[in-house]
Amino acid sequence: MDIKEIVDKQRELFLTGKTLDYEFRKQQLHILEQTIKKHTNELLEAFKADLNKCEFDAVTTEISLAMQELRYQRKHLRKFMRPRSVRTTLLNFPAKGKIIYEPYGNVLIMSPWNYPFQLTINPLIAAIATGNTAVVKPSAYTPNVAQVIKNMLDEFDPAYIATVMGGRAQNQELLDQKFDLIFFTGSKEVGRVVEEKASQHLCPVILELGGKSPCIVDETANIKTAARRIAWGKFLNAGQTCIAPDYILVHSSVYDNFINTVVEQTKQFFYTDKKLNDNFMYIVNEKHVERLKGLIDKKKVVFGGKVNGRQLEPTIMKNVSFDDAVMQEEIFGPIMPIIKYDDINEVINYINAHDKPLALYYFSRNKQSINKVVNLTSSGGVCINEVIMHFTEHNLPFGGVGASGMGNYHGKHSFASFSHEKCILKKSPNVELMIKYPPYTEKKSQFAYFYLGHKHQKDDK
Repeated sequence: MDIKEIVDKQRELFLTGKTLDYEFRKQQLHILEQTIKKHTNELLEAFKADLNKCEFDAVTTEISLAMQELRYQRKHLRKFMRPRSVRTTLLNFPAKGKIIYEPYGNVLIMSPWNYPFQLTINPLIAAIATGNTAVVKPSAYTPNVAQVIKNMLDEFDPAYIATVMGGRAQNQELLDQKFDLIFFTGSKEVGRVVEEKASQHLCPVILELGGKSPCIVDETANIKTAARRIAWGKFLNAGQTCIAPDYILVHSSVYDNFINTVVEQTKQFFYTDKKLNDNFMYIVNEKHVERLKGLIDKKKVVFGGKVNGRQLEPTIMKNVSFDDAVMQEEIFGPIMPIIKYDDINEVINYINAHDKPLALYYFSRNKQSINKVVNLTSSGGVCINEVIMHFTEHNLPFGGVGASGMGNYHGKHSFASFSHEKCILKKSPNVELMIKYPPYTEKKSQFAYFYLGHKHQKDDK
């Protein structure tokens, strides 16, 4: 089937009401779980081929996160689907109100290359749980993982779930179709194109983008803990993580201590006998390698900086200024610029003068300063004394704000984002409040003002 035919067939299936049934949704989630298990070994091989991702990283950052989300949705599905009763006002007496969660219809899921499996499957789980049909478009930059995803999803009827392979031409053709919801994860530049295309059909979008997520280490922080967690989070996936700490702002009083400690932690994590571990992740392609090389100022490198094919060493730079090349764009690679600061107010002002980031990280033991940073800045999410791990919490919504995205998902928030909250007002046909009907007398007007809670007196003329 061509793309238009796939979309048409999925719309036809949705309109039959087949996907609305609780048992159908639960069964499809079960089928997805079984097909993930069946293709796990293929996935592990594909991750190694595309990104040099080792088994542990593939399982913990990709497969397990998808499986946890799947089981969570299946466990809570009946509760999530249940209509919610709400109180009605005197104005509608006697009446009952409720909210039902209805699927949008036909969903397009466009996924990125940095976490090509879980950032494809997690929104698909939400689409299935909420009763939608879905067209899935994996990234062409990770072709082996994309092929395994296609093999998995080919076990479903394409009129229900279909996979479209390819690059820009296929992306363009997909965006020309009329969908009922588009879920996109990727860059701000492509996100703008997605939103513009969707607007032609008045189609709602969920955009999971990125940006330069700041990480602050103040003078009260536990430096060893901060350095350990930041080194892990920054160099995870070779820095190709949308919520990686992009740049590190360190108070001048602990600046040198932090640099020495984070270098030591980086060596412990990623080196054996002074040699970079073979399983350190690859940069996705040569184009991105060249881009990242252009962000490195060799005079400011205190550790790393070497490139071997698509493997770029964890690179730590000190004495970085806000004017340096590395601060002009999202890094999305294993480069850690460290900037010195003295006044937290200046840090807050700098953050607020730029696009709202997808995440903000603050290492501190000062409650007053923590509250100040949290309340006076805006970001998709915040971690205090941690990085990245908020993404793993089912009960926390994950998403951006402003230039870092719109909409959120995970857990019950996925169910809400992939559903339309439809209101239902049911009134008795036997009891009527006649006040709303003409003619509108002075007595009715007085009652209306009484309902508003204040008396109204006309001006004497």
